[in-house]
Amino acid sequence: MHPLMLLETIKEDVRTARTKDPAATGFITVALLYSGVHAVWGHRIANRLWTSGFRFSARFLSQFVRFLTGVEIHPAAEIGRRLFIDHGAGVVIGETAEIGDDVLLYHGVTLGGDSMRREKRHPTLEDGVTVGANATLLGDITVGEAASVGAGSVVVDDVAPNTTVVGVPAEPVDNANRSRRTTSR
Repeated sequence: MHPLMLLETIKEDVRTARTKDPAATGFITVALLYSGVHAVWGHRIANRLWTSGFRFSARFLSQFVRFLTGVEIHPAAEIGRRLFIDHGAGVVIGETAEIGDDVLLYHGVTLGGDSMRREKRHPTLEDGVTVGANATLLGDITVGEAASVGAGSVVVDDVAPNTTVVGVPAEPVDNANRSRRTTSR
């Protein structure tokens, strides 16, 4: 990657953290202290190694980043731009996971597999998805654009775009009724 592109990517990641986290007070704070941001940076390097055929080095780096950040991202996972992992700790992203642009993951999220075969076995998150703390998404499922997964939910089926799912197993929430209940209290 060209050094100017690398610098722009770093700036974009820090801007994303500052946009999505009200506690992110400055560039230096995010760049030095945000483990979720560090995990994404480490993944970018590990993924480059993986796709260049340096599989052992990629896995070694990904495990080192896991040790430092508490976030495990398989080097083969495909991650788009502006992924923000808030708090970071305990996040696991499996080998065949695909993550679009502008995705927000909270601590404890698992994008896990449901098969022992070498096939697509981890979730796909389209652009703009938000996944709440400690949610577990399993298998070759797709979470549609701008969908949200509630904290602690277990998702084993596809989620339609612009839908919020909650529960175990996760089911869609009627956002119109939910809004009325919230505002009537």
